[in-house]
Amino acid sequence: MSTPGGEERGLKRDIGLTGSAFLAFNGIVGAGIFILPGAMHQDFGAFGPWLFPLFGLLVLVIALPFARLAAAFPHSGGPVAYTAGFGPLAAFQVGWLYYLARITALAANANAFATYAGALWPPLGTMAGRAAVIATLVGALTFVNIVGVKRAIRALDALTLMKALPLIVLAIWGLSHAAEGIPPPGPPPLLSALEASALAILYAFVGFENSVVPAGETRNPDRTIPRALIVTIVATAALYFLVQLAYAATMPAGPAPKAPLAVFAQSLIGPAGFIILSLTALASVAGNVSGSMTSTPRVTYALATQGSLPRWFGAVSPRFATPANSILFMGLAGTVLALSGSFLWLAIVSTLARLVVYAACIIALPKVRPGAASLALAAAGLAVCAYAAAQSKWESWAMLGGAVALGLVLYALAARGRTRA
Repeated sequence: MSTPGGEERGLKRDIGLTGSAFLAFNGIVGAGIFILPGAMHQDFGAFGPWLFPLFGLLVLVIALPFARLAAAFPHSGGPVAYTAGFGPLAAFQVGWLYYLARITALAANANAFATYAGALWPPLGTMAGRAAVIATLVGALTFVNIVGVKRAIRALDALTLMKALPLIVLAIWGLSHAAEGIPPPGPPPLLSALEASALAILYAFVGFENSVVPAGETRNPDRTIPRALIVTIVATAALYFLVQLAYAATMPAGPAPKAPLAVFAQSLIGPAGFIILSLTALASVAGNVSGSMTSTPRVTYALATQGSLPRWFGAVSPRFATPANSILFMGLAGTVLALSGSFLWLAIVSTLARLVVYAACIIALPKVRPGAASLALAAAGLAVCAYAAAQSKWESWAMLGGAVALGLVLYALAARGRTRA
């Protein structure tokens, strides 16, 4: 997969530390940050902000094995590369489940983008308007990613600043204008109440692995990606904490509004606050979709280079040095899913599928990096994954079983095709 000079065939290492960190950040932060503060304030009150550092530490327990794995695999594929040592079927199933989870998130976020756009301008809220918004968003980001990873990262840089800066300013403004000052932590919640929300809070952090998948296009990935992962998770937990603390300091207790951050901004700034938050939400969701379009196609690229998918997915554009076919396929498939609404049933299984992918990669760590430290990290990471997976409903497990069965069928068909060839 890699040339003696360290680059994968036809690809360029144009992603630096900032780009890698922004890939992880945009994988984590999407539409959820605009909805979660209301539910957190309703369920946990003044203790809600402190749950984000707590769960950020739990996610770090999962991310640290990824950091060690990323240092050992300088080529693209992420989970596919990490589990290749267990055989091509295991790598294919992991890649298949991860791809399902990511393309589902892309379709969901594209729909969220259309919803925010329709709130700003009603004609975009019609059926035709939504379809045009979704097709334009995914089409534009597909094009940007095909014409070069450097351009894709530059677009991601701009979207990251457009979504992070307004949230930080709003949070600081809210804290400085809080009538009763910064609220002290309230009493900790009961374990049963915390477990009921654990999956939602953990889901607020998934997506950090965005930065590990395009390792073959990252400069010095053995150092860049581990640093980007750890810094991003810490920074994201701090951002969530700051926003939630400002919300708790300003908003009254009671049922959560449908658009809590928009209501929060409107209470501070007036009608302009709604517009600012809506534009920030558009940038946030677009950044999430953009990061997904940069990262996820490298999964099908890696599967193709391993021979588990047709070679068409592994083709690299000689002009732009990107896996253009895999990017184009994801753009088209994501658009179809988003427009049809058929992604909704996949959303039920997407979080559980990611947890399974995380666990499979963590299990690979002691094999790749033998030693007591790897065993300890793997045991801790698996414990967190098992705890989170235990909170999933039986429907998610049933659908996961169906997805695995479908993956087996697809792998068998691909193997039959290879045999005939």
